Amino acid sequence: MSALKIKKGSSKHSAYDLRNPNAEIIETHTLAVVVDNEAGVLARVIGLFSGRGYNIESLTVAEVDHTGHRSRITIVTTGTPQVIEQIKAQLGRMVPVHRVQDLTVEGPSVERELALFKVSATGEKRLEALRLADIFRANVVDSTLESFVFSVAGATEKIEAFADLMRPLGLIETARTGVAALTRGPE
Repeated sequence: MSALKIKKGSSKHSAYDLRNPNAEIIETHTLAVVVDNEAGVLARVIGLFSGRGYNIESLTVAEVDHTGHRSRITIVTTGTPQVIEQIKAQLGRMVPVHRVQDLTVEGPSVERELALFKVSATGEKRLEALRLADIFRANVVDSTLESFVFSVAGATEKIEAFADLMRPLGLIETARTGVAALTRGPE
């Protein structure tokens, strides 16, 4: 995954804004936030985003240190460089927050997502869905005579590409976990 995804346009992301050379640059960043694993912490972190109108593209959270009672929240968010810096600073000032990492700027990282896709297909469309699933290394986790549930893990772009190909074949439902990410290397 590229270190920085940049979209030109205003916060409304209108196609007309793409033609404006003075439009602000909107970046996508992946933040890893280590917090106390206690009631209300996630609500406080999310409240920071909603209260200030910041967007969350993806959110995952799980306990990562049982003895220290710490959880890791991985947030994919978008904004101008100034907004991203403001988000990081505000998160860092919260009492239950122990560490805020911007994986997008700290160097190479590994990002993965898991998704389940329910596809209703028969005949040639069924065969095509199976062929594409094999190409994407998707696993069939449920099957009936008229449908499949595929499990796909990988970069967000892979998940989105698989969904795009399954839509005309009978995609009827999708469930996604959100991004899980770690920096690469020994640190």
